[in-house]
Amino acid sequence: MALILPVKDSFPVVGEHTFLAPNCTLVGDISIGHHCSVWFNAVVRADVNYIKIGNYSNIQDNVTIHGTYEKNGTDIGNYVNIGHNALIHGCKIEDYTLIGMGAIIMDQALIQSNVIIAAGTVVLENTVCESGYLYAGVPAKKIKPLTDEQKALLQKLPHNYVMYSSWFMD
Repeated sequence: MALILPVKDSFPVVGEHTFLAPNCTLVGDISIGHHCSVWFNAVVRADVNYIKIGNYSNIQDNVTIHGTYEKNGTDIGNYVNIGHNALIHGCKIEDYTLIGMGAIIMDQALIQSNVIIAAGTVVLENTVCESGYLYAGVPAKKIKPLTDEQKALLQKLPHNYVMYSSWFMD
């Protein structure tokens, strides 16, 4: 069973039909929407600031999500895919985005809707990643507009993760 802990009377709230892997950790002031998944060894730690995750979003294996004390909470939209080993910290990620494996998104960064952040990319503080583009590199740079195939992937992936998580539920 997932490790779910309150902090200062703030309890994680998890929506319906959401899969929590048995060894994921949820701590504090967290709100997770419906039809989401939090995968193996992921840590969502809202001890110093809130974390909000919208509907149909997936938090893959070994992801860490946190915020900054008295400064930045973390907002994750609907239909967001956060790849294995990513680090998400005190930022805002809008709908229909893909954060690649091992990417780092830092405080007060804004990932607008319909964006792909490539694997291993580092999005520095206060960076705005504009809707409709692929970003890559250290630090992140706008590489090119998304192709039709990439846009379709952003629509499809969240539903795949609902299917994958159903294999572990009930």
